[in-house]
Amino acid sequence: MLAKAALFVFLVGMVVIGWVSMKKTSTLGDFFLGGRKIGPWFSAFAYGTTYFSAVVFIGFAGKFGWAMGFNCLWIAFGNTVIGSLLAWLVLAKRTRRMTQNLDVMTMPEFLHERFEGKFVKMISAVIIFVFLLPYSASVFKGLGHLFEATFTISYDMALLLMILITGVYLVMGGYFAITLTDFIQGMIMLVGAVLMVGVFVGKGGGLSTVIATIAQNYPQHVPVDKQPSLLLLGALVFMTSFGVWGMPQMVQKFYAIKDEKFINKAAVVTTLFALIITGAAYFTGTMTHLFYDKPILLNGKPAFDQLIPAMLTTYLPAPLLVVILLLVLSASMSTLSSLVLLSASAIAIDLYKGHVNPKISKEDSVFMMRFLSAVFVVISYFIARFQFGIIVTLMSLSWGVVAGAFMAPFLYGLYWKRTTLPGIKSGMFAGVFLAIWLFFKLGPEKAPLSASIAMIVPFAVVPVVSLMTKPPSAKTLTKAFDKV
Repeated sequence: MLAKAALFVFLVGMVVIGWVSMKKTSTLGDFFLGGRKIGPWFSAFAYGTTYFSAVVFIGFAGKFGWAMGFNCLWIAFGNTVIGSLLAWLVLAKRTRRMTQNLDVMTMPEFLHERFEGKFVKMISAVIIFVFLLPYSASVFKGLGHLFEATFTISYDMALLLMILITGVYLVMGGYFAITLTDFIQGMIMLVGAVLMVGVFVGKGGGLSTVIATIAQNYPQHVPVDKQPSLLLLGALVFMTSFGVWGMPQMVQKFYAIKDEKFINKAAVVTTLFALIITGAAYFTGTMTHLFYDKPILLNGKPAFDQLIPAMLTTYLPAPLLVVILLLVLSASMSTLSSLVLLSASAIAIDLYKGHVNPKISKEDSVFMMRFLSAVFVVISYFIARFQFGIIVTLMSLSWGVVAGAFMAPFLYGLYWKRTTLPGIKSGMFAGVFLAIWLFFKLGPEKAPLSASIAMIVPFAVVPVVSLMTKPPSAKTLTKAFDKV
C-alpha cells in the first residue's frame, strides 16, 4: 500500500511539472532546448540522470558486479572522470558556442551546417531514429518487469502506466519539463543510492567485513579462468565513458546551458552525482558475492539481471524499498524522455524541417514535436511489449552504432578546421559498419569490445580522408569558430 501511494504521488508530481512547463514552451527552441536558458544545477542533473538509467542499477551492476568483483568499480571511475568531468570540461563550452554560431539544435543539424553537407543531416537522423528508439524501448521493458514483480500488476499494465506518465509530461513541457523532473528524480536517486549501500553494508557486518568477505568469496564464485579479461574490462570502461561524448542525447545538454560561466559548476555537480550513483550501483553489484553463492538461474541459464532485484526485495525494509523503486523509476524515466525527445527531433527537425518544409511555422513546428513525441512513446510501448527479434538486435547494437557514427565527426568538427565532409562521412560509415559487423563476428558477449573498436577507428579514418579532400569554405569556418 505504501509503495502504491508513493508511486501515485510521484507520478502526479511529474504531470504537474509537465503542465507548469507547458506555459514556458512556445517555440521549437523552447521545446527542444529549453530556450538555451537552463542553469548549472538543472543542466548537471539532466546530464547525470540521462546518463545513468535503470540499466546501471539492475543490469550492469548485477552482471558485472558478479563477473568482475571489485574490478567493476573501474567502470564507475571511468564514468565519473571521463564520462562526466572531462566531458563537461572538454566539450561543453565549445559545443555551446559553435551550436549558437551555426544556429543549430541537433547533432544532424550541426554536422549539416559545420560541413556544408546536403545529405549528412538525413543520414544522421536515420541512424538516430533507427537505433535510439529501440534503446528507449529496452528501458521501458526493464522497468515494466520490475514493477510487475513489486507492485503485483501485470507487465502490460506497468508498461502502459510508465508510457502514459512519460508521454504526458514530455508532450506537455518538452525540455523544460525534462530538466525539472530530472532534478527531482536526481535527488531521489542520490538519496536512494546512499541508503541502499548503507543498508546492504550493515547487513554484511560493516564496511571492512564486507570488503574482506567479497575479496574472499569472489575467486571461489568465479574461478580465474572464468573471470573476464582485462581487455574486456578496458573496452567496457571505454565504451560507457568515452561513448557518451558522441551520444546526441548527452551532448544536447551542452547546447541548452544558460551561460558559459556555469559550465565549471555544472561539471563539478555532474561529477559528484556520477561518483555517488555509479559507485553505489557497482559496489552494490559486488555485494552479490555476500548474499549469493551462485547466480540466479532462469530456464537453466544465469539471470544476472535478477540478482539486484532479488537483493532489494529480500533484504530491504519496506519503506526503503519504496525509495529504491522510485530511484529506479527516476533513472529510467529521465533517460526515456531524453531518448524519445531526440527521436522526435530526428524526424521533426532534421528530416521534415530540414528537407521537406524548411519554412514550417513556429506553431506547427512545436505541434509536430509534441505529436511525434507522443507517437514515439506509443511505438516504444509496442516494441517493449512484443519484443520483435530484429528490434532486440537493434537494442544491443544501439550504443556502439550511435557512438561509432558520431563521436569522431563531432569531436573533429569542434576542434579541427581541416575536417571535411567526405572525412566525416567516411568516419560515420566506418563506425556504423564496424559496430554491426564486429557485433555479429565476435558475438553479443563481446559487444563492449566491438563498440570500442567502432568508436576508435573513425578517429584515424576522418583525418586521412580529410587531408585528401577539399576543406570547408572559409566563410563556414569563420562562422563556426567565431570566438570559440
